[in-house]
Amino acid sequence: MSIGVLLVGDEEPVRAGLRGVLAADPDVAVVGEGADGSAIPALVDRLRPDVVLMDVRMPGTDPVTATRDLVRRPDPPRVLVLTTFGHDRRVYEALRAGADGFLLKRTPPRDVLRAVRVVAAGESLLFPAAVRELVAGFTTAGGDALAGAGLTDREGAVLRRVARGLTDAEVAAELHTDARTVRAHLGAVLAKTGSRDRTQAVVAAYESGFVDPRFPVR
Repeated sequence: MSIGVLLVGDEEPVRAGLRGVLAADPDVAVVGEGADGSAIPALVDRLRPDVVLMDVRMPGTDPVTATRDLVRRPDPPRVLVLTTFGHDRRVYEALRAGADGFLLKRTPPRDVLRAVRVVAAGESLLFPAAVRELVAGFTTAGGDALAGAGLTDREGAVLRRVARGLTDAEVAAELHTDARTVRAHLGAVLAKTGSRDRTQAVVAAYESGFVDPRFPVR
C-alpha cells in the first residue's frame, strides 16, 4: 500500500518540486494539494492522507492551528512542516503543537523521501542539531521542569538518547537492552510528560532544562 501525501502551500513551484520528488518513489503517492491552510480539514476528510506536508507560512489557517487540529482527530495523519529557515518560531510552535518534524525547502530529494517514510511509519523526524538550535533560540526555561514528571533513571536515560536522534535499536544498544524495552520506557516518558510523540518529548526535555539545548547531548 502506498503512502498518501497531501501537499499544502501557496507556492506552486515548491509544490511542483515536491510532487516530482515524491513521484520518484513508487511507494509514495501525492493524493492531493492545497494552496490555503483553511482547505486542510476538507482535504483530509476527503483524501485520508497518511502524511500532510505543509508550508510553515501560508494564507488561511496558520500551520500551528492546523497541526493542533489535525493531531486531535481520531485517526490523525502525520504532519511535516516545510520551512525556508530552520530558526523560525512557527516551526517551533508547530513542533510543540504536535508536528512530527520539519524539513528545509533546500532538503535533498532523498532526505525528503526518507522523512515521509519515517513519519508514515509512526516515528518522528528529529535532526538533533537543528532541533537543539531551534529550541535554544526560543526557550527561556531554567532548572528542570520535568523533575515533577517522575521519570525513572532508565526513562531519563532513554529520553536523553532520543534527544540525540537515536533510533530505538540504537538506544537499546547503548543501554544494553532490547528495542521492545526501549519502546516501553519511551511510552512511559510520553505518558508522564503529556507528549504525543518523541518530537514533543524532546522539545519538552529541552524546554524544561532536563536536557540543555545549548550543548550536545551525551
